[in-house]
Amino acid sequence: MTIILCDTSPLVALINRKDANHARAVTALQNLCGTLVTTWACVTEAMHLLNNYGGWQTQEELWGYLEDDLLDIHESSRAERTRMRGLMEQYRSTPMDLGDASLVAAAEALNVSLIFTFDSDFYVYQIGGKKPFDVVP
Repeated sequence: MTIILCDTSPLVALINRKDANHARAVTALQNLCGTLVTTWACVTEAMHLLNNYGGWQTQEELWGYLEDDLLDIHESSRAERTRMRGLMEQYRSTPMDLGDASLVAAAEALNVSLIFTFDSDFYVYQIGGKKPFDVVP
């Protein structure tokens, strides 16, 4: 099965119907074939943003994605955490947040380039310092 990394932005857009990217996120999700994988850093960021938008009810919807296996979480290794730190230093002028660093490190560990995101920074980030991401939508 194809792995599709999932950033914070589509998670928030899928759940928050008032998000500017809601319709695009729903359409993209319907057309994706594979397993959506994210990281705890992205889930944490999404939970924070969803709390601001709709409180517990919107956070509960994200929990449902996890419990219903619509979204898997990649557990980072020690080596990946070290890599995240290096990535945040390397891209400090962008800057790169922890969620983005965790996804780049996961992409390298899982040998995946496909990412579901509305974050234009993923057009700048490189997998292994040389390979671009394939950004959806």
